Amino acid sequence: MIETREINDDQRDKIFGVVENHFNDLKSKEIAPAKLTRTLSAFANSVGGDMYVGIRENDNNGVLDRQWIGFTDEEEANGHIQAFEELFPLGDQYSYTFLSHPNENGLVLHIAVKKNLAIVKASNGTVYKRRSAQNIPVTTEDALKRLELDKGISSFEDNTVNVPLDFVTDSYSIFEFMAEVIPTSEPEPWLRKQLLIRNNLPTVASVMLYSDTPQAALPKQSGIKIYRYKTKEEEGTRETLDFVPISIEGPAYTQVYRAVEKTKEIIENGKVLKETGLEDLEYPEKALHEIITNAVLHRDYSIASDIHIRIFDNRVEVLSPGSLPGHVTIANILEEQFARNGNMVRLINKFPNPPNQDVGEGLNTAFNEIAELRLKKPEIIELDHSVLVIIKHESLASPEKMIMDYLSKNEEIHNSTARELTGVKSADIIKTHFYRLREKGLIEKNPDPKKRGRNTTWILKK
Repeated sequence: MIETREINDDQRDKIFGVVENHFNDLKSKEIAPAKLTRTLSAFANSVGGDMYVGIRENDNNGVLDRQWIGFTDEEEANGHIQAFEELFPLGDQYSYTFLSHPNENGLVLHIAVKKNLAIVKASNGTVYKRRSAQNIPVTTEDALKRLELDKGISSFEDNTVNVPLDFVTDSYSIFEFMAEVIPTSEPEPWLRKQLLIRNNLPTVASVMLYSDTPQAALPKQSGIKIYRYKTKEEEGTRETLDFVPISIEGPAYTQVYRAVEKTKEIIENGKVLKETGLEDLEYPEKALHEIITNAVLHRDYSIASDIHIRIFDNRVEVLSPGSLPGHVTIANILEEQFARNGNMVRLINKFPNPPNQDVGEGLNTAFNEIAELRLKKPEIIELDHSVLVIIKHESLASPEKMIMDYLSKNEEIHNSTARELTGVKSADIIKTHFYRLREKGLIEKNPDPKKRGRNTTWILKK
């Protein structure tokens, strides 16, 4: 049973104002359902999206005019629903809702598509991927393999590397690891048991974990570059580059610790000009560690590009090759877990003092530490073939200002809401801020008798 929901003028106007892009599409009900499945396939194979069926677009001398011309009733939409549900069944990945409006004709069908782990075809048997407002057919074998890697269906870490076995079986790294972790075994039998040797060749995962020089076997796709730009501009330039970029090489475990150490050293040696003069540039070390670890362990090793750490006067950027894998999106990245390189994530955790001590919690740890330091939370941006994490050197507004800003848009605020808003974990400290604002005559306790004790909320002083 598909729900029918009545919307108001504001909600309707938002639909009329939707920009057709990577995430949204508006379609007339006259378009054949089979053709519309191309858009649904493209959304499912990318990062998800929303399609509204029943919105007609007219081009009036270059001005786009949108009209609500929906289905007369649910029965008229049966052909569309049947065509859609055969390929995109109602459930966790796909939801369908009929939208009605008291002053508009008919029902608009809203289809919400989540990013799908599987590769999804349209009714013509073709796979599509969304790019901007276009549905791009994925037809070549190479393109399909690329999509499988992007979605996490397959992992490049399982591919073999055409180097001698002793590249990983007779390295300092593997002997050090075995001596510390599994002293009763020999390298080669153990690596075979872990499926890190296939057809007598080491896999990408074994090279990255246990070779002393993985960059010799995987050039331009297995290292880290660190830059320092003396600017706050959006892009760094050669003129603002402080020194020749530093290359961090070696096995994954070593890379993480060396990259964090070098990044911290560069930051600590840097000064930035502020209104009060030159000041130290500081960032939380644990957050840097977690974000760099995440980049090394979850990057796509099939892409010929290094990880880039760019240090600016007001931020640090960590660019990791590869889109977000599986069902992970920007919206759910802190709640969901999906390891593109499962073997690397699992095995590096066996090292002494593993960089990923809390498996699956790295980004949460980073966000929490940054919140405790009252810096603005990191920004995560998914680009075409990479993920960018930006750590900003900007303090949050004071808790009291944030409380007042919240109350300027909302009727009341609860202690728990204020803690979530400000990043302050202590309920007692938030109470102190409430009391200070009350002493200034700005807020007061909600007089509603139901808002007492644990339910106490605060409102603007009348």
